Amino acid sequence: MKITFYGQSCLGIKIGDINVLVDPFITGNDLAKDKIDIKDLKADYILLTHAHQDHTLDAEEIAKNTGAVIVSNFEIANHYEEKGIEVHPMNHGGNWEFEFGKVKYVNAIHTSSFPDGKYGGQPGGFVIEGEHKNIYIAGDTALTMDMKLIPHHTTLDLAILPIGDNFTMGVEDAIIASDFVECDKVLGCHYDTFGYIEIDHEEAKRKFFDEGKDLMLLEIGESLEL
Repeated sequence: MKITFYGQSCLGIKIGDINVLVDPFITGNDLAKDKIDIKDLKADYILLTHAHQDHTLDAEEIAKNTGAVIVSNFEIANHYEEKGIEVHPMNHGGNWEFEFGKVKYVNAIHTSSFPDGKYGGQPGGFVIEGEHKNIYIAGDTALTMDMKLIPHHTTLDLAILPIGDNFTMGVEDAIIASDFVECDKVLGCHYDTFGYIEIDHEEAKRKFFDEGKDLMLLEIGESLEL
């Protein structure tokens, strides 16, 4: 499993021959738009955690360019199906076996609406089990006790957690979240994109290290392999 960071919460996940894209927000991200061309991105599936623009901005164009299936909650799926895009709707607690592995849609505490104010359903995260590797994509969320349910079902190899604070968990709560999900290997996301969520990278890594955990902060376009 190869994971590439495209800025904010956008990730490319290659599982075997299948390309999964998560929360594509590139053309509106000043940190990413000159480094990543969305026309070059490969996607068989696009997973959307919620409807906010910094998670969905490029989803429609990429889906139409690639023929990707959009996977999200019922309301978001309906929104894109009305645009002629193939979708797979899910909701909290549900599992589905896709060709790249099993996906579970899990709880997140946040808000969710499209830029025009249209209701975007309830936000969520994803647990993906594929190629004998298991990852948790928290989406935008506060620290929640529901995270403690995840290790009852899945032993994680990586937790992808927001760390930018203000709109989501900050570093300190993300450390607690990694305890809740029983995974000490963390990939940080949802930081630096806006002034509200700029962080001190070295301080964040140190705080994780002091708790015996590994926080990875990838450069835009950089990848890791599990």
